[in-house]
Amino acid sequence: MSGAVAYTLIPFAGLLLGALAAVFRPPGPNAKSAIQHFAAGVVFAAAASEILPGLKHEGAALPIALGGGLGVAAMLLVKEAGRRAGGSTGLAAIGAVDILIDGLVLGVGFVAGQQQGLLLTVALTLEVVFLGLTTTLALRERIASRVAVVAVALGIGLLLPIGGFLGGLAGGLPRPYLDAFFAFSLVALLYLVTEELLVEAHEQPETPLITAVFFAGFLALLVLEEAL
Repeated sequence: MSGAVAYTLIPFAGLLLGALAAVFRPPGPNAKSAIQHFAAGVVFAAAASEILPGLKHEGAALPIALGGGLGVAAMLLVKEAGRRAGGSTGLAAIGAVDILIDGLVLGVGFVAGQQQGLLLTVALTLEVVFLGLTTTLALRERIASRVAVVAVALGIGLLLPIGGFLGGLAGGLPRPYLDAFFAFSLVALLYLVTEELLVEAHEQPETPLITAVFFAGFLALLVLEEAL
């Protein structure tokens, strides 16, 4: 469990990088879309190669259905809350919920194994860089001070180790509960790809090169998995 919490400091550093970029040198539309595509490919590969196989070959149907169902419900609630809140405050609040879920997913990943946890660390770090970027841009609409904006973003980032701690607690649970946690995490990762990263990325006109970046991210994580 302590290892999972320690590894959350890596995506925490990614969030800081995204926050600083948003404050001092935000990327242009094409660069932002390319980053989102690459991060989406990496996160999708992590879900498909690190969580799905274990559930498919070792999981039990009922815990998977319950955990996955709770994951769908939680993600839909997050989406609806974001729609109702609207504005920069709502976006920042939803970003905080996403950060907490990312920490939870990372903690659960280390329960599955060291390699799974390491690969999820890589995937979620890239996703959190983007999340830190967009959340900080939203905060800039309400907070004039750059230092204050970065401080608030870092405060939100502290939810990462909290989520990692909660996910790590799952290590002592019986296998059916683990299956439910893994199913929840799988749904959360797929939501990040389909409803956040790619949705925003597609707001910009795409080029074949930017589209190819998604598959570059997907293949990069698979190659890294084979190298470990």
